[in-house]
Amino acid sequence: MLRFDPFSDIDALTRGLLTSQTGSSRAPRFMPMDLCKIDDHYVLTADLPGVDPGSVDVDVDNGTLTISAHRTARSDDAAQWLTSERFYGTYRRQLSLGDGIDTAAISATYENGVLTVTIPVAEKAKPRKIEISRADKQASIEPTTVDAD
Repeated sequence: MLRFDPFSDIDALTRGLLTSQTGSSRAPRFMPMDLCKIDDHYVLTADLPGVDPGSVDVDVDNGTLTISAHRTARSDDAAQWLTSERFYGTYRRQLSLGDGIDTAAISATYENGVLTVTIPVAEKAKPRKIEISRADKQASIEPTTVDAD
């Protein structure tokens, strides 16, 4: 059975324009990630299945967090592929960090194909309560009488 999809050509054209394909249509398209805030830090999790942990890099430079990783292509030339949908090559994601981030304390772990980056909020950017001081002594103004002698 054949199905007609009038948008498939437009989708293919859009994918080609929005991705930087260099030589191979098997290059990774994206690095899916989640980002949330928990208490006084942000947690970024990125899915990188099949990526060698030694190829994962997390860098911070001038307020930009860069995550890159590489998945090596299979070198089984004798195989007759029936389907081949897994991408290989270099993944890269960049995020702009705000001024309120403690870049020196960013940490990362990679476990079971998931990269977790913890991004702490800088101490100076944390909300704080400002105490209001009161004057203990109140000055009072008393009327004075002037003698008209």
